[in-house]
Amino acid sequence: MTAPLTADAHEYGLVGDGVADDRPALQKLVDALGDATAADGRPRTVRVPAGRYAIRDRPVLWRSGVSLVGAGRGATCFELSNPGAPTRPVPLAWFTTAQHGAGRDRHIADVTFAHFEIDGLHVETEEYDVLAKGLGLQYVLRGRFTDLYIHDTAATGFGCDFLQDTVVEGVLTERCGRQDPGEAMGGAGIGIGVGGWGPVERLAVTGCTARGNGTNGIFLELQQDDWVPPRGIRITACHTEDNRYGISDWGADGLIVTGCTMLGNHVAGFDVSAQGTTSVGGRGGIVTGCMIDANPGDGIALGNTPGPYGFHGNRVGNNGRYGYWEHNLAGGDQEPATDIVLESNDIHGNALDGIRVDAPLHEPAFFGNRIRGNGRRAAPGTRGGGEGVHCGPLSLTDERADWLPGGHRGKELTVGPEEGETTAVVVDNTATDLTLAPVRPGAGTAWPDGTPGPGTAYRLPDCPAPRAGLTAAAAVTHPYVHGNRVRDDGHPRTQIHAVWIAPEATWTGGRVSGNDFSGNASASTRFDSAPSGGRWRDNAG
Repeated sequence: MTAPLTADAHEYGLVGDGVADDRPALQKLVDALGDATAADGRPRTVRVPAGRYAIRDRPVLWRSGVSLVGAGRGATCFELSNPGAPTRPVPLAWFTTAQHGAGRDRHIADVTFAHFEIDGLHVETEEYDVLAKGLGLQYVLRGRFTDLYIHDTAATGFGCDFLQDTVVEGVLTERCGRQDPGEAMGGAGIGIGVGGWGPVERLAVTGCTARGNGTNGIFLELQQDDWVPPRGIRITACHTEDNRYGISDWGADGLIVTGCTMLGNHVAGFDVSAQGTTSVGGRGGIVTGCMIDANPGDGIALGNTPGPYGFHGNRVGNNGRYGYWEHNLAGGDQEPATDIVLESNDIHGNALDGIRVDAPLHEPAFFGNRIRGNGRRAAPGTRGGGEGVHCGPLSLTDERADWLPGGHRGKELTVGPEEGETTAVVVDNTATDLTLAPVRPGAGTAWPDGTPGPGTAYRLPDCPAPRAGLTAAAAVTHPYVHGNRVRDDGHPRTQIHAVWIAPEATWTGGRVSGNDFSGNASASTRFDSAPSGGRWRDNAG
């Protein structure tokens, strides 16, 4: 066959009627164009008109220099399925190290994937398989992935690794990781392995949306623990919602996250930890100008990192646990994190502490932050049932209640008799209504066994105390805490203290000065472990 620079898919055997298997024709076309590109060095493009193109039982092995361009989301759709191969994952495009020998010297170069949809709903493997992706390419050089809609894949939707001089833009992923039980690797909307090109990987992820995916909305993961964590990666203007984690840094160096929204993610909005395959947390990152709001768990969860890391000018509010939580998971780096900076953030309305330190910090700097009105989980325990109690898919209403608005934020609601009880997480509440988190990312209900009937008995636990603007419950050495406004002007005040040094903490040296600690529910400071050395002066309250 001839190999034009631009090939119309219909002219080379693809049908696009949703019935005929278009994979063999697409594979033949990709191979022909790939051979031609290898011969003359001129990249080719497959233009795919509007239609629904079935890709059955096998993925398409991709070739360097071959681009795939559709007629737009909803117009050109590739429907993946594996009815004849139930053990085989079927990504649309496939080229990996383990299966195909991909590497720095054997990579995919000069490719564009643009303006189409991938529907992964009909791929069902016998066991969860991390390779059951929408796109599964490794070692891509000068790639561009733009205006893609990837949804309902069994594993990660956009699962491409080692992307050099590459842009991922305008990619929408929804309900990916469909077969992920919740704790498996992969299962993200956008999951990108890093480190394969060495200490610098020039990658921009911009304008993407990840919603309702099984694990992460967007994650970066170092793939070999002996590799150098790479610099050069930027995530800008992205939106993550209703995933387990919004954006996760599992092994980059100097990641820049700017102007993103992380809303309603079940465990944390932004996460740095050792959860990746190599148990290496990110370091050197900067998160700035982001909205991290109403996540049922924590706003920012940071740990297993040697540091540094900086958070500047973010709004971190209304989360179900802590606004910022410093902690270490078992199995990852346990050394004190050095040079953690929180500067000019608005940390407000979180259910427990605004900032909680449960892992060692060395020379942290908290300055210019507004840490206000936290400790919202202040409502006492309660129970009810009977007349006036009714449930919706994501709600429980008790018409006779008079709850403190926001006072049950982040609590675990228990519904039903003890022998058949079920639980749900409270996202927020009014005087009579509880808003509940979905039972899992992408679900439309909080109830695993169906919506409870009218009058169902329920109970909510008591509020924890104390709840502070800044709590230290680990070793903090040489901190710089300056110019913060740590107070509560609410009615009632729910942030009990501005600063609490817990019994298990040590606070050594450093400087705490020029802060406004007035206006909290109780004493401005509580020292169950006295600070040692350093300077505390000129703090109001």
